[in-house]
Amino acid sequence: MFETVLVANRGEIAVRVIRTLRSMGVRSVAVFSDADADARHVREADTAVRIGPAPAAESYLSVDRILEAAARTGAGAVHPGYGFLAENAGFARACAEAGLVFVGPPAQAIALMGDKIRAKETVRAAGVPVVPGSSGSGLSDDRLAEAAGEMGMPVLLKPSAGGGGKGMRLVREPERLADEIAAARREARASFGDDTLLVERWIERPRHIEIQVLADAHGNVVHLGERECSLQRRHQKVIEEAPSVLLDEATRAAMGEAAVQAARSCGYVGAGTVEFIVPGGDPSSYYFMEMNTRLQVEHPVTELITGLDLVEWQLRVAAGEPLALAQQDVTLTGHAVEARICAEDPARGFLPSGGTVLRLSEPRGDGVRTDSGLSEGTEVGSLYDPMLSKVIAYGPDRATALRRLRAALAETVTLGVQTNAGFLRRLLAHPAVVAGELDTGLVERDAAGLTRDEVPAEVYAAAALLRRAGLDPAPGSGWVDPFSVPDGWRLGGERAWTAHHLRVPGHDPVTVRLRGTADGGFELLFDDAESPVRGSGGTATVGTDSRFTFRLDGVSHTFAALPGGTWLGRDGDAWQVRDHDPVAASLSRAGHAGADSLTAPMPGTVTVVKVAVGDEVSAGQSLLVVEAMKMEHVISAPHAGTVTELDVGPGTTVAMDQVLAVIAPAEEETA
Repeated sequence: MFETVLVANRGEIAVRVIRTLRSMGVRSVAVFSDADADARHVREADTAVRIGPAPAAESYLSVDRILEAAARTGAGAVHPGYGFLAENAGFARACAEAGLVFVGPPAQAIALMGDKIRAKETVRAAGVPVVPGSSGSGLSDDRLAEAAGEMGMPVLLKPSAGGGGKGMRLVREPERLADEIAAARREARASFGDDTLLVERWIERPRHIEIQVLADAHGNVVHLGERECSLQRRHQKVIEEAPSVLLDEATRAAMGEAAVQAARSCGYVGAGTVEFIVPGGDPSSYYFMEMNTRLQVEHPVTELITGLDLVEWQLRVAAGEPLALAQQDVTLTGHAVEARICAEDPARGFLPSGGTVLRLSEPRGDGVRTDSGLSEGTEVGSLYDPMLSKVIAYGPDRATALRRLRAALAETVTLGVQTNAGFLRRLLAHPAVVAGELDTGLVERDAAGLTRDEVPAEVYAAAALLRRAGLDPAPGSGWVDPFSVPDGWRLGGERAWTAHHLRVPGHDPVTVRLRGTADGGFELLFDDAESPVRGSGGTATVGTDSRFTFRLDGVSHTFAALPGGTWLGRDGDAWQVRDHDPVAASLSRAGHAGADSLTAPMPGTVTVVKVAVGDEVSAGQSLLVVEAMKMEHVISAPHAGTVTELDVGPGTTVAMDQVLAVIAPAEEETA
């Protein structure tokens, strides 16, 4: 076994690999960019090496700098995690040339399976069924369009050089094909450095089922059962589970054997995943999609039902050890479900979010595991993947695992950065999910019903109470002047109201009027309501556990909170509550005289600018593209008009809500 292993990654997967290295008694080396100098994976490793500036191209994607770090620290092997260089055949070859063991498959297997076109041809020759689609590499836009026409709509555009849903486009209308090909090439080039595309027939209401394989250098290959990954949004997995309720034992065995044959066809060594698309109405008709030549994000669910540590087996296989189990030794026990916690705001169309993690509470306990790269103070920026952590629950059956995961997500608190934890909790309670009636389009179809469109009234109540509490005299300060207590008390008169003007981004402002009552409680008036709501409690400042409890109209409410109520969290959801200045807002609107300011919907980088000041634009016209966390967002004109201000150019880094451009409406629009 190796004495020292360098982990060529960041975030939760780096922390997870370091955990296994520590349990095996192997020294760990972390690498970090300037943006990650104080990251959790840096603190948990035995030693850490700076490898460059924040952009991934100059740090985590720099082969030379990673190899130099390995040489400086005496590492004998490199574990790539997933993402970045994990499926880069050139990196695997460079490690071998530098005398390092790459903890993964041979470079030729990575290259073969990393090219989706060659991969399909290879596994087809091995007898594995594949999805009908285009053949041949380097197809032009015209040839792709021709192949799509031959297959008939809808079709799926896929980058040949990478996975993870990056660059994938589902196209249903022929007139959209040219634009979608251009967008898919652009995203594939940015994500993988290669814009080669293929086109496949789209299978309606498909299920995404993958098989975990494990192979050693001695010719042994086994599969560890399947994972159901059908709950996806924008081709990105959000919930994964093992085993799948769709498969019977015969189909499981057949798909497992097909996965083993796919692994053998490319000379695979290590842990890998063979992905299949399965028609929901006919699980016996499964098609090979691709092979991921690395550890998968969702590997914990397989670990929990098999009792195996996949990272440990990656390391043992890389060190030359044979597998210690045959296929008949693999048993699947119980059920496990995983939820991916991402920095995104479901209430704003799942746009990437960012900020500083100000309060963090991650679930643990019976049957619950959290893999995380977070700690309080972590800066979540727009340069890297939005996934922050994973919460995994295990139970003797599926119902127990789902129930435990929903409870764990309710306990998840990440104040300072918006996440999808609350959305995922509601998704897990969806009747179709509970029944196991899944398909890859379910989340997109029902997402609107699973997001919180309105901010609950008690959120504004808590924010107002916490703002008032911040003005209360400190406990133990002795005699208190009643005039200094902000409860509205007045000598010989009715208590006065104090007004709190509040706004949650993406929602209209709300005014909460608050006053104390003679019995120590309080009354609240929301906006222009005629009668107040009575409440009690909530007068103390937030304690060290960040919990704030009060009663409103007889109902108790508990939030995770920051002092002053600037952030509030409950059941996985979180709200940033800002102070709103109605006078300043009114002056701003008057100053623009009906013009619309186009603001950045997320922190990121402007990659494309299609207009200039003075240009006439039409309603819905694409004006700019903002990219964050490997996701593009098109900024379009809200109406016909003239570009009167343009404050950014290609490469400009922008903050959320920063003004990008101003469009003055055309005369007919104004009329």
